[in-house]
Amino acid sequence: MSAAPIKQRAYSGSPYLAQAARVAAAGGVVGYPTEAVWGLGCDPRNATAVQRVIELKRRLPEKGMIVISHNWQALMPALQGIDTEALKAAAATVSRPTTWLVPNNGYYSDWVTGGRDTLAVRVTSHPVASLLCALAGRPLVSTSANPAALPPARNRCKLLCYFAGQLDAIAPGQIGRAARPSEIRDFASGAVLRAG
Repeated sequence: MSAAPIKQRAYSGSPYLAQAARVAAAGGVVGYPTEAVWGLGCDPRNATAVQRVIELKRRLPEKGMIVISHNWQALMPALQGIDTEALKAAAATVSRPTTWLVPNNGYYSDWVTGGRDTLAVRVTSHPVASLLCALAGRPLVSTSANPAALPPARNRCKLLCYFAGQLDAIAPGQIGRAARPSEIRDFASGAVLRAG
């Protein structure tokens, strides 16, 4: 058995994680650990929440954001029209956290896609991020927890330094061992657009 499920069990009964999931599902903005950095997340179908994340980061809306999930099934509405079996097979060949650019079918708004014709998606293996999505019952926005031009938060202390009093909940846990944010690959071409 891999280490991830064992670690995930350690968090499965956490009231703080359950609270963060409830908050995210209800339209709040939460901080949570990911594979390499702390992230900000919300329901990607909630325009008000997504706009809050953009404002917290002081980020240009046209940059778009990643959508993460605990499994491919939860992402299916956004993947209609593409060969999901081929996407799953491609994802199974990579050994590092990888975000895939897939054709945008309009399921998520321009606030999430940045108005592009592609959508960035990742099935996360981080135990807390994965459980957060599962408990929230939906995929979540995932963008690094930092105001624009400042380094991403790599610990809870830095997260609070950036966003104290501005988040609706913070999930427990620590970031993973990845030294860099997720690799980004174009699903259609296989091209690596950002090295991991």
